[in-house]
Amino acid sequence: MKKPVLYLLLAAVLFTSCATASLSKYRGVGRIKQYDFYSYDVPSAFDGFRIGFASDFHYESRFTRKRLDNAIRALQSLNADVLLLGGDYGSPKGGDMDTLFTALGKVLTPYGIYGVMGNHDYSYCYTKVAEAMKKNNVHLMEHKSYKLLKDEQHIIISGVRNPFDLKKNGDSPSQHFPADDFILLLTHTPDYAEDTDVSNANLVLAGHTHGGQVSLFKKYSPVKHSIYGNRFLTGRKENSAGVPIIITNGLGTSRMNVRLFTPSEVVLVVLHRVEKK
Repeated sequence: MKKPVLYLLLAAVLFTSCATASLSKYRGVGRIKQYDFYSYDVPSAFDGFRIGFASDFHYESRFTRKRLDNAIRALQSLNADVLLLGGDYGSPKGGDMDTLFTALGKVLTPYGIYGVMGNHDYSYCYTKVAEAMKKNNVHLMEHKSYKLLKDEQHIIISGVRNPFDLKKNGDSPSQHFPADDFILLLTHTPDYAEDTDVSNANLVLAGHTHGGQVSLFKKYSPVKHSIYGNRFLTGRKENSAGVPIIITNGLGTSRMNVRLFTPSEVVLVVLHRVEKK
């Protein structure tokens, strides 16, 4: 092999390795991404409340059994008060849901674990996921809401049933509460926050996009997981009404087991109360 070609190949390997390298100490988890969320509506008792969030496991895709234990350790390191799961637990290739949720059940939080389903779950493994959730005390949120209580104050977490079937779903579960409640809405796809009235929600958490799996400058991706193109690709965004949305890259992959400039991640959201002047 000629030296110029060899150098190009070595450069390509190095470039790809750097672009997908883990930024966390948990091998197989690219990073732990923290968002600090400030709002007048956060009750004083929930100032500093820590929300763990993980989505798009696609177990087992790129996210294999070998990576599962490290992902659990990464989630445990968040010291979260509650853990939320954004769906797409299984994949067309299979992956034992009991193994996945038994592991997730080891992430002990004072307020428990709650999750919604993703499109892959509805297509391939709904019953297996639901049974594994129940066995491991994970609350399935199919247009259900829960009130988390602390020092006689509360916040609401609402979970969306199949966000791709808006006709069947009706209105958002977040709309069933007074506007002055602090409401966190969990949905698999960020498109839901644009397609449906979620004006009562203070914050929306979503996955589904995988950050594009391959992206440039966190804005452009050749693969579109949203009808809105790259508008809701990853990170903190807003819908047209100004409701903030946090979109995670997720842990697994679909279609192709590759990531480039879109590290897999688990997310920590810390709530902060802002006092009105």
